[in-house]
Amino acid sequence: MTLNREAWVREWRQLREVDWQALELREAGGWPLLLKVLSCVMVLILALAIMYGLVVREHRAALADARQQEMQLLATFEKKSAEASYLPRVQQQLATLDAKMLELRAMLPTSAEIPSLLDSINDAAMENRLNVDTIRLRPQIAQGYYVEHPFDIQVRGGYHQIARFVADMAALSRIVTQHDFTLTPVGGNGDELRLAMLARTYSYQEPAAEEQP
Repeated sequence: MTLNREAWVREWRQLREVDWQALELREAGGWPLLLKVLSCVMVLILALAIMYGLVVREHRAALADARQQEMQLLATFEKKSAEASYLPRVQQQLATLDAKMLELRAMLPTSAEIPSLLDSINDAAMENRLNVDTIRLRPQIAQGYYVEHPFDIQVRGGYHQIARFVADMAALSRIVTQHDFTLTPVGGNGDELRLAMLARTYSYQEPAAEEQP
């Protein structure tokens, strides 16, 4: 133990006596042991630093990018998962809307059914003991997915008779909307009234197929 300690003391003394400016790499075999050890340690540290600079830092940057991409993918997954959880509800709502649309379309007369609809309105007026002055169809108006069929109505009768007639029109199996009401007295006593209004019914129109290129 004493010998080892003396050897280290001797090596330390030799290291302190080294002329650092006169050192040459080709004479490294004759350097003091401590100098060799320190040189090896320095070379090892330098090699590790170079390895870190060339390899580790690059992989750390790639790892950081991968982690950021992972976070983005997780966020996308959570969003898609939430959307998927709503899918059955959305499908049910779409099915309900489709059923409602079919129900409404069934209430729209076809163009061929318009004359019979006008006859039904005329029958409603007669059932309520009204005098029919005019039930006249105007030119139809295309509105994209449907066609509007406006027509003028003028009838004469008592107030309650006219009220029941308007209610009967609203209760028809086909959709008829009523617009621009005017109610004016007829004759001097005012017992008879004239109802003039614009009514509209609608028919569904299939969208035009896109032209093939």
